Amino acid sequence: MVSRVTDDYIDMVTAGCQAVCEPAFWAGFDRSSVNGFYDYFRQLTEHEPKRAAKFGLPHFAWLCINPKESEDVKLAEEVLAIIPKFLNAPNVLGIGEIGLNKNSKNEVRVLELHIELAARNQQLILVHTPHLEDKLKGTRLILDALKSDPRINPERVIIDHVEEHTIRLVLDAGFWAGMTLYPESKCSPARAVDMLEVYGSERIWMNSACDWGVSIPLAVPRTALEMKKRGHKNELIDHVIYQNPVKFLSQCPKFILS
Repeated sequence: MVSRVTDDYIDMVTAGCQAVCEPAFWAGFDRSSVNGFYDYFRQLTEHEPKRAAKFGLPHFAWLCINPKESEDVKLAEEVLAIIPKFLNAPNVLGIGEIGLNKNSKNEVRVLELHIELAARNQQLILVHTPHLEDKLKGTRLILDALKSDPRINPERVIIDHVEEHTIRLVLDAGFWAGMTLYPESKCSPARAVDMLEVYGSERIWMNSACDWGVSIPLAVPRTALEMKKRGHKNELIDHVIYQNPVKFLSQCPKFILS
């Protein structure tokens, strides 16, 4: 939401959204120092919750250095060193969105450091998987890294940006699968509903992409309309759109909705 205007908050509240959960992500450019991340984490934990509260919307956040900035291992280590200072903030859900961008050795190393941080502090994990042709390989690398740490409970990890060729890998390994809804890339509402019809509704959630590119904060409500148009029952729509994310996020004691 740091890349969005207040009208987006108004639209989400009008559409019936009950909370917004914002992962730490790329700022549209590579930050040059740990101080930039320190200010960004303050924005996520101090300023943005206040902005959202003006429109009656609870705001939650995740913390990490995004995979797009993980090639610089030294910088990543400096950023990870300050994250514990923010973990006790009342709106922090866990570590994310961590993962891979180009599947490089440095990115894998930083992913492992994030997993260690999450395990040591008993945090939920939100994972970013790469784009296009790198997604399948990246998903396998991510699963290997998570499985290699015996402290990681798959039910406390959501692997985001799944598509038709990766969703089965994620679900079969016991993790949650996230479908990131875009109007032009990753996963459209129609493709998301197709996957639901093939793979079922358990350990699956949908999220609206809200970033610097072409994205729609109301993508989840629009996908609910797509499900209704196809004849899915209201109970299933509520299960996927609302109950599933509440079930996962409620594993964090801070996630409380009125």
